[in-house]
Amino acid sequence: MLGNPMVRISAQFTREFGIYWSNSTLPAVSQLQILKTTMTHRPEDYFNRETSWLAFNQRVLDQAKNPQVPLLERLKFLAITSSNLDEFFMVRVGGLQMQKAAKVASTDASGMTVVAQLESIRQRTMAMTQAQYDCFHKDLEPGLNAAGITRVRLVEASVKHREAAERIFEEEVFPVLSPMAIEAEREFPLLVNHALYVCLQVAAPKQDPPYRFAIVPLGKTVPRIITLPSEKGFCYALLEDIVATYAERFFPNERVMSAVPCRITRNADGALQEDSAADLVNDMKDLLQQRRTASCVRLEILNSAPVEMLRFLQNALHVTDAETALDFEPLDLSAFMQLQGLEGYDSLRDPIWTPQRSSQIDLTQSMFATIAEKDILLVHPYESFEPVVRFIEEAADDPDVLAIKQTLYRTSRNSPIVAALRRAAERGKYVTVIVELKARFDEARNIEWARELEEAQVQVIYGVKNLKTHAKLCIIVRREPHGIVRYLHFGTGNYNEATSRLYSDISYMTCNEQLGADASAFFNAVTGYSQPQPYRALEAAPIGLRKKLISLIEAETERKKQGQRALVVAKLNALVDPRLIDAFYRASQAGVTIRLNIRGVCCLKPGIPGLSENITVISIVDRFLEHARVLYFHHGGDDLVYISSADWMPRNLDRRVELLVPIEDVDNRKRIIGILDSYFKDTQNTWQLQPDGEYVRRSAENGRPAYRVQEALFRAATDAIKQAEQRRRTIFEPHQSATAKSSQQ
Repeated sequence: MLGNPMVRISAQFTREFGIYWSNSTLPAVSQLQILKTTMTHRPEDYFNRETSWLAFNQRVLDQAKNPQVPLLERLKFLAITSSNLDEFFMVRVGGLQMQKAAKVASTDASGMTVVAQLESIRQRTMAMTQAQYDCFHKDLEPGLNAAGITRVRLVEASVKHREAAERIFEEEVFPVLSPMAIEAEREFPLLVNHALYVCLQVAAPKQDPPYRFAIVPLGKTVPRIITLPSEKGFCYALLEDIVATYAERFFPNERVMSAVPCRITRNADGALQEDSAADLVNDMKDLLQQRRTASCVRLEILNSAPVEMLRFLQNALHVTDAETALDFEPLDLSAFMQLQGLEGYDSLRDPIWTPQRSSQIDLTQSMFATIAEKDILLVHPYESFEPVVRFIEEAADDPDVLAIKQTLYRTSRNSPIVAALRRAAERGKYVTVIVELKARFDEARNIEWARELEEAQVQVIYGVKNLKTHAKLCIIVRREPHGIVRYLHFGTGNYNEATSRLYSDISYMTCNEQLGADASAFFNAVTGYSQPQPYRALEAAPIGLRKKLISLIEAETERKKQGQRALVVAKLNALVDPRLIDAFYRASQAGVTIRLNIRGVCCLKPGIPGLSENITVISIVDRFLEHARVLYFHHGGDDLVYISSADWMPRNLDRRVELLVPIEDVDNRKRIIGILDSYFKDTQNTWQLQPDGEYVRRSAENGRPAYRVQEALFRAATDAIKQAEQRRRTIFEPHQSATAKSSQQ
């Protein structure tokens, strides 16, 4: 694969706090040349995307270091930074290493070569790893110990804890785990991606050299966090510590010279050659198998490992010093996410913010009646995702519903939406679902429930060849007395009721005829692989979305040149596309005020005189993942507001099926504009991007109270439902006599 000229450019950013990747089967040189020909500014006018991603992960790490955040929440943020780096190395670094092996000589938009990017990543991740472990050892772990959550290191444990650990090893660990001896004449065993191992150096006096190596896979059967007896609080040891301490039990009458935990990261940037795939499902299964045996892009091992062990593993895995991380103990800090489930430590967590019922939802009537009265806008997770689930569940059971058409990219493990779609098909409704098998790291799950839907007679479409279907759309076709009505749900997030409690997203529900006609045309174009027709209200990628966005920005630019007020406000997960960045630069040079809320990667440089002095970029990292894509254009006072499934990256605009949806209802437009404005008031968890690429945390001005936008949105949701209930209680409905009722009838 490394010698294949069809090297694929890939980029991945974190999923727990927004993981995104891009893939293309264009030769890497061709893609970079295409990007360069569309750029109108100099390379120094753009940030490198890898550097920007690492800056984002640093902001997550800073939440782990923030003493104002509850202790277990800080531990959660630390665990997130670790899992983020894992996936970043799997895809982005893996892709760059492939380009390096193929001797790709071109530079990225910022002018950096592949080699320079890899070296920059190495330097920055070394510093980030040091900061992670400083945070864990010097801050979080002492705080947890003081709160009664104690990790026991067996080398310094009490007799009681050592006896308990030894008993656990003998009864629960030793019968399960098995060491793998490694012999020179045999092939090195296949190590599982991100699995934890203990590498053993065993004395062999009669050999030259006088030692041999073995590996103990820790697997998933035995938990990594082992509870130990404690009279007060929660006491635990790590599985690798127990295995290393009693490793000689695996080798009777032999001496274990050293026992060191290690793990590897494999390249997940495998290509899916759809043009030659007769069966996409089988091809996806082949791709998943390829990932299990892909090349190693990173070896992690404790810095206490003997040199002989380190060189042995490097040679066996074909990794260099540059691809080796000499980490501190314990490896894989993401495992500490498990401590979030501990009972009895509520004071160490954020207060519970229960998603509220929207004041727009009337529980006494069906979702169809509610939507028919007024368009509904839901702001998750402050407002519950339950109405969306109920919308689809009611459709499955409603005898007047004729058809359900829906896109599915990621769902929960036991999705009530998938169950409703299956039930609808079993009841004879016409159900069509676009299942995106290429949703990275969810392919296996998507294959599984796609097959379940097919067995229930659902018409399943496996996305579009060479594209990912990332749009969030559900169409319910219902027969009503006055004719056929299309009820719609558009979203910025996935149809996943679990993540809807963690991610900040927008749902828009309407029966607008124009949007309904466009939605049907869009859906039919995708399922029928036909040429899309012009839309009246929607816009879609990869056909015309970038062109539409640039035209909206240019319209503001022209208004400013004519002396009018001009304003663009955008909330996105990532801004990478050079053509859109250039459009913002031109708008700023014309004097347009541009306010950008970009949670993750931002390649635009704000605040540079003569280029971008009218552009402000902020990033908010708080308890909920900021995931919604929302746009506002002043448009001469005729406000234009959109929600979208797409971030502004080449992969979204050129290689994905995405939607841009206008908010037609005036009240909902005003509400979204107010929400967008509120983000720029945050003084607690907001970072502002500087011209040099640094992010500076905003703070409240002297004498003013701190403002936390996520808390404000939650309070607004709770206040709205309280006010709605109060209004209902103050409406007086008189009792009528039977005579009065009969006369009215």
